[in-house]
Amino acid sequence: MKIDHGVQSLCTIAALAIWSGAAAAPAATEVSPAHGIPRSAIRYDECLDLVRHHAAEAYDEATKWAGAGGGAAALHCEALALTELRRYPEAAQKLEDAANAAPAMRAELLDQAGNAWLLAGDAAKAETALSSALTLAPKDEDVLSDRARERGTARNWTGAVEDLTAVLAVDPDRADIYVLRASALHAQGKPNEARADISRALGIYPNYPEALVERGAMRLETGDRAGARADWQEAAREAPGSSAGETARKRLDRLAALGQRKK
Repeated sequence: MKIDHGVQSLCTIAALAIWSGAAAAPAATEVSPAHGIPRSAIRYDECLDLVRHHAAEAYDEATKWAGAGGGAAALHCEALALTELRRYPEAAQKLEDAANAAPAMRAELLDQAGNAWLLAGDAAKAETALSSALTLAPKDEDVLSDRARERGTARNWTGAVEDLTAVLAVDPDRADIYVLRASALHAQGKPNEARADISRALGIYPNYPEALVERGAMRLETGDRAGARADWQEAAREAPGSSAGETARKRLDRLAALGQRKK
């Protein structure tokens, strides 16, 4: 079983704090007289809003802003617009450029670049960006989790397990990380360890849909069709509109079809 939880759109990431402080000591002419807010921060917020509604227009505006000296804030908005336009390699490169332009936010921007490279299907560049981020923030749970997902995509299960174990060393109550590690351990051919991680996840978060989906698959592999059906039914009830709930529903349909064929 591969780690397939995916990467959320970069546009769901909250605006970075640097942009309101990006001009840490702005000149008077750079401040809105009405609110005392740096004009760069206002322009960044306006650019983000445009990304959400008109990505192509936002890209054009951000490009002009970058050319006029908008710095890392403009590059970041360009990258988000490119992501919405599904131009992932360009988005990833813009994020790396932004990381070079904003040393205080370098780790976070490299993390985002790694996710963009993963969306582009370039696991090698994703690994490089995420590893660079981890040299700056070695215990950052989000970056470790992102690199684990990248390594799962590349079928580097050993590396994925190492990163997920590092996350759990920082925060042992992450049910989602136990599920991811269970998936990687299962792919390594370690079913007992994988089942133990699923049990840990369910101990932290009873009826956790993602854990139930994984446990159902493991039960089916051992021939426990009733147990698999029960887990998937519970997952579908717990989270009917989620990805886990949809996966559970599809697996129940396949299980039912398999039963019909055997009659």
